[in-house]
Amino acid sequence: MKFTDGYWTQKERYNLSKPVEVVHHTWDGLALVVYVSHKFIQSKGDFLNQAVTTVTISPIRKNVIRVKNEHFRGKYPVGPEFALNQENAMDTLTFMEDEDTLTLINDHVKVVVNRKPYHLTYYYKEDYMTQTYPNSCAYIKDLETSHKQPYYREQLGLSVGESVYGLGERFTPFVKNGQVVDMWNEDGGTGSEIAYKNVPFYITSKGYGVFVNHSEKVSYEIGSELVNRVQFSVEGETLDYCIIGGEGMKGVMDNYTALTGRPALPPKWSYGLWLTTSFITDYDEATINHFIDGMEERHIPLQTFHFDCFWMKGYHWCDFEWDKSCFPDPEGMLKRLKAKGLKICVWINPYIAGMSPLFKEGMDKGYLLKNKEGDVWQTDLWQAGMGIVDFTNPEACSWYTSQLQRLIDMGVDSFKTDFGERIPTDVVYFDGSEPVKMHNYYTYLYNKEVFDLLVRNFGEGEAVVFARSATAGCQQFPVHWGGDCSSNYGSMAETLRGGLSLALSGFAFWSHDISGFEKSGTPDLYKRWVAFGLLSSHSRLHGASSYRVPWLFDEEAVDVLRFFVQLKERLMPYLMGVAEEAKTKGLPMMRPMVMEFPEDRNCHTLDQQYMLGDQLLVAPIFNDKHTASYYLPKGEWEHLLDHRVLVGGQWYEETYDYMSLPLFVRKGHLHLVLEDA
Repeated sequence: MKFTDGYWTQKERYNLSKPVEVVHHTWDGLALVVYVSHKFIQSKGDFLNQAVTTVTISPIRKNVIRVKNEHFRGKYPVGPEFALNQENAMDTLTFMEDEDTLTLINDHVKVVVNRKPYHLTYYYKEDYMTQTYPNSCAYIKDLETSHKQPYYREQLGLSVGESVYGLGERFTPFVKNGQVVDMWNEDGGTGSEIAYKNVPFYITSKGYGVFVNHSEKVSYEIGSELVNRVQFSVEGETLDYCIIGGEGMKGVMDNYTALTGRPALPPKWSYGLWLTTSFITDYDEATINHFIDGMEERHIPLQTFHFDCFWMKGYHWCDFEWDKSCFPDPEGMLKRLKAKGLKICVWINPYIAGMSPLFKEGMDKGYLLKNKEGDVWQTDLWQAGMGIVDFTNPEACSWYTSQLQRLIDMGVDSFKTDFGERIPTDVVYFDGSEPVKMHNYYTYLYNKEVFDLLVRNFGEGEAVVFARSATAGCQQFPVHWGGDCSSNYGSMAETLRGGLSLALSGFAFWSHDISGFEKSGTPDLYKRWVAFGLLSSHSRLHGASSYRVPWLFDEEAVDVLRFFVQLKERLMPYLMGVAEEAKTKGLPMMRPMVMEFPEDRNCHTLDQQYMLGDQLLVAPIFNDKHTASYYLPKGEWEHLLDHRVLVGGQWYEETYDYMSLPLFVRKGHLHLVLEDA
């Protein structure tokens, strides 16, 4: 959110009050509390009629420093708040002070507080990371009388050539410099600036991260209001953020996911091929078996079958009841499918349609979100008259998961936890949660309930969801997929950009709709997207109004899909090792080039190729000319399939048939990726 007009002047509607001088501080061995006046103290009269910002600087984990700015401190906190895994860092703390500065060292991260004029400077192992500036922090009042909430703003410096990444699954340019980004979950597909998964964390090419500890909307100006600064602002009397250091981008990701939650390890079967009914297609048991048997007849290994929305009747989402006109014997059908060695996933969302028999039950028992008049909040958007489950009510959670338990007892292994973004703010929650803060946070409660239910049934390491919405901490409940993309090469590229941004936001496991969700692409697109999809952490064939089995495109698509499914099977020992690293260190399976090669400036902007783990370079083909353009970092690289050796440190442009793509391993490391090579 912009508060200024250019570098010199502020917008007329805002009054900016800025902390400028440290007037007092305390250090209790755990936290440094600094009181900063909003006016330079030159006489006793300057103590009157002005604000003071209280800044609490606390080491909440090794190499993580939390900075909390507060104006009026008398407001009782109202949740929700992100769950942070704090630890006692006392054994790594050093505090020093002199006439001009206060210095707090937490292991390798150091913050220096300049007393007058007030500002903060951050270092990692004595190397400069970033800083605030005199006048960069501001408490802001909106002079328009209709807006009652104040804002808090902070600005952190950007060094020359420094690039900013992350902030969730964003489909805009991979490097976020120059962008305006708001943390507000919305259902907007993959082709705009709005996003399903907003995460108030960014990481930079200098090797540090910044987590803004607010579940509500956080507005970022990333080198956009002031071109050498990242600005973030929130409404209210408090601005709370963490500076995260580490050994490069990997070390920062390790420390960030230790703070907000490590990804769980998905079951081994989940990495295999998923096939769905698609969204609004016609299907019954015979149709499903036709597709499943067709895959088997063509020797294409299939691991999971997914039933999308219309396994339930229209206008009934969700009543969690099979549409008996299509599936008269659901229990028997699931047994027959599982006898073929398949895992079963079904689509759900957190909404209860007005025609669902569960609606009245949820209404009578207070399990649905209410409006301010005490009635159930309802909408016709998506399903007629639907309400939304209130996951702040423990009884509502038990009620909701009991419906899913019936499905698990039938033989369902996983749930596609769709939606969770269209959460209203004019509602009342059971536990009194603030509805604006709950808008993004709702998806955390929703996915946690479903994931925890699967863990209770199948154990840790055997639970997996297929989720669309997310916020900070949701990386603990894999897998997430990229939402509603279109069937064209531009959308394929934006999908990858979104996945790489999510990877640098703490999410280790990610998927997407192979060949695009909307409409139906060409056979050429299908075959190129298959290669990309099977070289992602998780792989799913899914569409909107048409089926995604390969023989409906052309017979060559059958061969291509079989080839890449079998290739992924050969890669599984390597991929499981990469997945274990995701669980223990929070590192993504699909890694942007800048994460593996931060010293190579050519890699800082690359968003059309990636590393699958630390060994395998993948460059999908994004055109119908069979042309691949890709960059190899310094060293010698061996092609995984044809064993050509190329010299790195340069760009290549080549043509590939559908059975190949740029797929390279560092020379001499092929055995680490393919044991049978």
